Amino acid sequence: MAIEVAAIAASGATSTLVGLAVTEAWTRTRALVTRLFSRRQDDATAGDQQLQSAVEELAAAFQSEDPHSLGDAADRLRRRLRHSLREESPVAGELVSLLRDLDPEGEREGAGAAAPFVTASTGIAYDVPPAPRPGGPPSQVPALRTRFVNRTAEITDLDGSSAGATAVASHVDVRVLAGPPGVGKSALARHWAHTMRERFPDGRLYVDFAALRDRAGAGGDVTDAVGHCLRSLGVDDSLLPPSLAERTALFRSRTADLRVLLVLDDVTSPAQVRALVPQGPGSTVLATSTARLGELALDGARPLPLEPFTRDAALLLLADRCGEDRIAAEPEAACRIADLCSGLPVALQVAAARLVNERRLTLASLAAELADDKRRLAALSVGDESPVAAVLDASYRQLSPELAHGYRLLGWVPGHCFDAATAAAALGSDVAAAQLLLDVLEDMSLLETAEDRRYRFHGLVRVHARERAAAEEPADAEGTVVRRVLTHYLALTAFADRSVRADRTRAADLRPLLAGRADPFAAHGGPRPLDWLAAERANIMAVLRAAGAHRLYTPGWQLAECFTVLFLHHRHLGDWKESLELGAGYARSAVAPAAEARLRSLLSRPLMDLGEHDRAERELTAALACAEVSGDLVLLASALEFSGRYWDRFDPARAIAAYRRSMELNLRAGEARGAAIAAFFLGRAEDASGDFARAHATLRQARTDLLSLPSPDHRMAARATAALGRCLDHLGRTGEAVPVLREAARSLEGLEAYAYEAEALLDLAAIAERPGGDRSRLREDLARALAIHKDMESPLAGELAERLRAAEEPRRSPPE
Repeated sequence: MAIEVAAIAASGATSTLVGLAVTEAWTRTRALVTRLFSRRQDDATAGDQQLQSAVEELAAAFQSEDPHSLGDAADRLRRRLRHSLREESPVAGELVSLLRDLDPEGEREGAGAAAPFVTASTGIAYDVPPAPRPGGPPSQVPALRTRFVNRTAEITDLDGSSAGATAVASHVDVRVLAGPPGVGKSALARHWAHTMRERFPDGRLYVDFAALRDRAGAGGDVTDAVGHCLRSLGVDDSLLPPSLAERTALFRSRTADLRVLLVLDDVTSPAQVRALVPQGPGSTVLATSTARLGELALDGARPLPLEPFTRDAALLLLADRCGEDRIAAEPEAACRIADLCSGLPVALQVAAARLVNERRLTLASLAAELADDKRRLAALSVGDESPVAAVLDASYRQLSPELAHGYRLLGWVPGHCFDAATAAAALGSDVAAAQLLLDVLEDMSLLETAEDRRYRFHGLVRVHARERAAAEEPADAEGTVVRRVLTHYLALTAFADRSVRADRTRAADLRPLLAGRADPFAAHGGPRPLDWLAAERANIMAVLRAAGAHRLYTPGWQLAECFTVLFLHHRHLGDWKESLELGAGYARSAVAPAAEARLRSLLSRPLMDLGEHDRAERELTAALACAEVSGDLVLLASALEFSGRYWDRFDPARAIAAYRRSMELNLRAGEARGAAIAAFFLGRAEDASGDFARAHATLRQARTDLLSLPSPDHRMAARATAALGRCLDHLGRTGEAVPVLREAARSLEGLEAYAYEAEALLDLAAIAERPGGDRSRLREDLARALAIHKDMESPLAGELAERLRAAEEPRRSPPE
């Protein structure tokens, strides 16, 4: 059948079928059409089956009462019928004849059906010219409605890499602009397209795949997208092939001699890009996607990843929208807004719109609104529009139900990053299943990954995941996730604690928890325990904070107790203090007096280092009372030892009494290490009280006992060595004291006991600062001690900085 005849017949038959649908003849018409396809079922071709599907889609569209759906279904039926008639399908011809006989008016009125129905035997042809098109090449890329700022490096990349930038273009350049939702991929593509008019003289085409997915559904969007581009290049509807393969071939032929730019927005699969790569050298394709579309690299495509704005870039955007004066008036609040918007341009645009529209809204007030995770997405709305939630919802809807469930649960993981094992714990799955989810979320730019294979949500994506979880998960689901993650970290922290020192005094008996679990720190090539604890410090703190909200008191205090091993070596005083405050509170809520005694005793250490002496005394008084109630001799001895350390500063005699009592209780309980440690502190107290000879003997014996343990305690022995050096200096044997102190400092550094290393270095510095002292290593010792105290957040850092400055000043020669 001639192309023109097939087009007219298909158009008329479709118009007839639509017309019959609104008459009383519709029921009979549908029954006859159904009977036709049923009768032809045995010898039906693939094309006939597609034709039947198109008729059924049209029937379904009548029921939806959606004019857009009905129009699209009619258009698909017309194209399918036209193609079948051209292929001289008997089923298509019989369908046309059937509808012609049923047409109540013989010839239907309307522009699309004015011609009579024809078949291959009529020999009648019509020449219907296409509708006139506007002159000039297509220019479809939507314009930006605000001034474009930032992205200088990315624009330079696009300017220099586009095939059209070369004098003689030899290939088609395909770039994938990938990044998290709302990062500004579409804005960059549109901006660049509008600056490149001269580079693409044959047109700039635009396809919004998000809109096509809403209309055509998954899969149909590619076919419709190619059809849209062909129409834009002058191909009449009547000449559009029905299949994707045919349309793609026609698109390539049509663009063979053209230099065009295609902006493909919100792409979700490589197939959407491959079908729309033009043939003309010098052409360019810009595909924006939250997915990386890595498979396109096989076709020569190159990625252009977009990261969220830096704080400076975010402030530049806010200043452009709100005015520089307004940002300059509240700089701290502006920085806070930039951070809480996670550097996402879409969020910054909304924040700026609120500040412009609500003139009484201060930056500080907006920052306070955004600081509440539960209100943040609502605060990033203007009127009834929520652009931030919209872009995040669009990515969320692309996840399968199972992956969406995992996305929601991961939003509840305490802490800002996690590895695959932590994700598996949160999901209650194995690591392989968790890794699959992480890979998908990373590919969709919902997660980002660090070099150590830890993952983290982009800030607002995490808020969105939690909102979806609160709306779609059971009420107790968050508590379940936190409990799983807490148990995971408790086991690992307990293994790390025991790897550093197995015989340390502990209130928690975690043998049942650790039984049957693999110890990663004991494995060949496993992580060093203190390194792992340092890397996970922020996450463990977040888990500890979350424990109380879900009444997980017992595992909460157990984690706080294990975690303190990090701070005994790396004194991050703020976190140490907070972790023990939380732990002591959880132990009290769990009615565990022995644990409370242990944690309050430990809490006195960071309090003393921070100069909060009165609070330290109160904690120690409570610790002794709890230890007495518990009836545990070892814990009472430990509490007495900590109490002695407090009295060292204020009442040496009272400290000596506490240490002696601690030694007695440890010996009675058979705790040789506890007795040796108490002896060490006793020797220090004797030295502080001026009994240098007795102190020297006590400290030597304590060091010997510490090194004679079944598992020698090198860390405490090194501390005893440092104390011996001080005592030697007090005895007037400074020449012997200096090498002993230097040996202790080296040992303590190797054992990562940095706080005590700094203590020994400051003893050496004090000796060097004396008149006539050897100052050759003074600046080196003070600089190292200052660095340690800064890392500890110690209040002594300022004083040490002054001492270092004084040491660096050239010494004045005495007057002659």
